[in-house]
Amino acid sequence: MTLQNARKRQAPINAGQKLKQKRKGTSKKRNDDEELLSSEFEDDDDDRVANTPAIGDADSSDEDETAQEKRLRLTKEYLEKLRTYKADDAGSDDEKDVVGEKLQEEILQESGKLQKPIADTCCKPQDTDFQYFRGHRLPVTAVVVSSDASIMFSASKDCSIIKWNFSDKKKLAVIKGGKKFSPKTNHQSIILALALSSDSKYLASAGHDKNIHIWDAETCNHLHAFRGHRNHVSGLAFRLNTHMLFSSSYDYTVKLWNLDVMGYVETLFGHQNAVLSCDSFVRDRCVTAGGRDGTVRIWKIPEESQLVYHGHNSSIECARFINEDYLVSGNDEGMVSIWNVNKKKPIVTIKSAHVPKEGSTNQPWISAVGALRNTDLIATGSCDGVIRVWKCTERFIALLPLFEIAVEGFVNDIQFTNNGYLVAAIGQEHRLGRWSRIKSARNRVMVVKLF
Repeated sequence: MTLQNARKRQAPINAGQKLKQKRKGTSKKRNDDEELLSSEFEDDDDDRVANTPAIGDADSSDEDETAQEKRLRLTKEYLEKLRTYKADDAGSDDEKDVVGEKLQEEILQESGKLQKPIADTCCKPQDTDFQYFRGHRLPVTAVVVSSDASIMFSASKDCSIIKWNFSDKKKLAVIKGGKKFSPKTNHQSIILALALSSDSKYLASAGHDKNIHIWDAETCNHLHAFRGHRNHVSGLAFRLNTHMLFSSSYDYTVKLWNLDVMGYVETLFGHQNAVLSCDSFVRDRCVTAGGRDGTVRIWKIPEESQLVYHGHNSSIECARFINEDYLVSGNDEGMVSIWNVNKKKPIVTIKSAHVPKEGSTNQPWISAVGALRNTDLIATGSCDGVIRVWKCTERFIALLPLFEIAVEGFVNDIQFTNNGYLVAAIGQEHRLGRWSRIKSARNRVMVVKLF
């Protein structure tokens, strides 16, 4: 007889008993998990306390902080900087006033509507405040300075462009031009205009050869040449913090170019004569001086419209934005005007802002105007032997003369730097022609410290 292992048969379990056992097992498993997690948390707390750096530890890193903690930290640092802003000048214990004023100033500056009082801090320069950059054989026609005032470019009727170190006057590079060079990569004729992008990435140049050449501002290598204008290109301007380039020409048109894709965007029609200069600032718009058609125009690109301003009875030679709401212009009768973009006529006009030299009967025209953006400081140049520096009163109600800077020759361009320098392109001849010549003048760039 074979013996077999016998199993005791269990009684069948009904549905209620199964559910009860399942709940009991789940409860037991949950208790075990809670005990395990609790022990892990206790270990983590011990480790966290042990690894917490001491307060003020210089070696602590920001890698473990969350995004919210980082925002909070940066906000506290920014507010601390605001509290110390203008601490010497404020003389007030009210931190909210100082912070509020600074924030308001930054908002107005970013929108291009600030009028910061700078003119009263300027003083007439002494002999030691002058610097001269020499290198061009013929009259200097244009000059641009980088936003950080580290480098400068100058252009001339000798078809060349020179890159300078702004601090020590050293030549960093020379871009030559002339008939022996290819029109695809170099200028073959007089250069009339320069423009430098806000990030100092692109340099644009143009002139009598109708082409707009784009250069790498760092290496001075040629990148591209825009063709499209049918006559001399008289002005160039980059929109602030973009690579959008405006160009004005003797062919009565203004063109817009996109340097991010190195392409043409559109042509703006409206002027009835040669457009002599252009300028741009924060918004997507451009101001132009219409020469003999007697108008200043603001081109609103998104709206595809233009604003036409009348007020000069003669040729308007130059125009420049002071901020987004006001601009300055000069004409060939020596008149300087301040314009509000919301009014069709100039709000301030100074007749005979520059007077003829002794023994001369010719009225010197305004060949260049410059403005320190978002401030009350402007300057005008002619051929009467001085650059005049002006102060715009609050809300641009009046234009007051500050002082004169002696200079021999034609003032063909004026630029300001944020650290207080005035830069002027000086030549024996006017940049647009050879109507007269001052033989005693030198072709150079003049840099003057104002504040």
